[in-house]
Amino acid sequence: MNQSKEALLLLEDGTAYRGLALGMKGTTGGEICFNTGMTGYQEIYTDPSYYGQIIVNTTSHIGNYGVQLELEEESDNVKISGMVCNTFSNVYSRYTADFSLQEYFERAKVVGISNVDTRHLVRHVREKGVMNAIISSEILDEKELMKELQKVPSMEGLELSSVISTHEPFYLGNEAESRWRVAVMDYGIKKSILKNLTQRGCYCKVFPAQTSFAEVMAWNPDGFFISNGPGDPAAMVYAVDNVRKMVDTHKPLFGICLGHQLLAQASDISTYKMHNGHRGLNHPVKNLITGLCEITSQNHGFAVSPDEIRDHADVEVTHLNLNDKTIEGIRRKDRPAFSVQYHPEAAPGPHDSRYLFDEFTRLLAEAE
Repeated sequence: MNQSKEALLLLEDGTAYRGLALGMKGTTGGEICFNTGMTGYQEIYTDPSYYGQIIVNTTSHIGNYGVQLELEEESDNVKISGMVCNTFSNVYSRYTADFSLQEYFERAKVVGISNVDTRHLVRHVREKGVMNAIISSEILDEKELMKELQKVPSMEGLELSSVISTHEPFYLGNEAESRWRVAVMDYGIKKSILKNLTQRGCYCKVFPAQTSFAEVMAWNPDGFFISNGPGDPAAMVYAVDNVRKMVDTHKPLFGICLGHQLLAQASDISTYKMHNGHRGLNHPVKNLITGLCEITSQNHGFAVSPDEIRDHADVEVTHLNLNDKTIEGIRRKDRPAFSVQYHPEAAPGPHDSRYLFDEFTRLLAEAE
């Protein structure tokens, strides 16, 4: 696409930004949110948790190191609905890159906009709260584009995991050499998560989101992993029911992000839509068990009710966000089940929290 072509970003509250088109010519809508990571844009765009969302990259330059397909894809294709940035680069410096980010977006049919004052945009979203938005390089009249924006569904109450989950079960790891069999529920899992499990001796069978509990148990797993993913956990009644049954087997269970929210729901603790959400690579979290702090990678727009956890006889808080005191980790007192709100696999980083995968394998070893 000609990078001089005009594009329009329109927010649900009527706020408009004009800039330059990037990616494919077209129109796209979704929930607008911002990510504060200074690197790792390709991992962000392929993270299934971002399905249905328009991403604002707050770092100044996007595209300057190109795209590398083999090592930096977190799923089989781009999952974001659109992208907003300040400076977009067609020129990339990394000699190992396969091609430019512009070509990458054209292949993935992603619509985006650059030359936007992202500082102003982020301040606006932080103040007003998360909302839907639409980007177009073909409809440049604000009134006409608002009509299209009104067709975009709200993320609250939306079930999306079954849309982006694998359609057929698949296996990862070496069955003969692995110590444990782990049933992985794919609600939007990232490749880096599976890599961390297989590296620690887990033979994984990855199940589609709506697989029944009976079918999962027929494989006779030693433990369960509940993945990240998009959408509203309160709308996933089928998943909450499955997680509740898995917890009651007394087999080790580990959940992250959406999996954390599902474990809370399965323990009769509600979740709520956040004003902005957490998305970035630098969120400070305190481990209340060890007293140590860690810098974490996060991507979520829902959180767990703190009051209901503190009043719960069988659930305790293990991790706390030091920015806003939201709940970042819980564990069951009566079952070998725990979860965190953030991403311990953290591709591209930081890796402060990968010890949690070791904690999961420790529980698997104790259950033998």
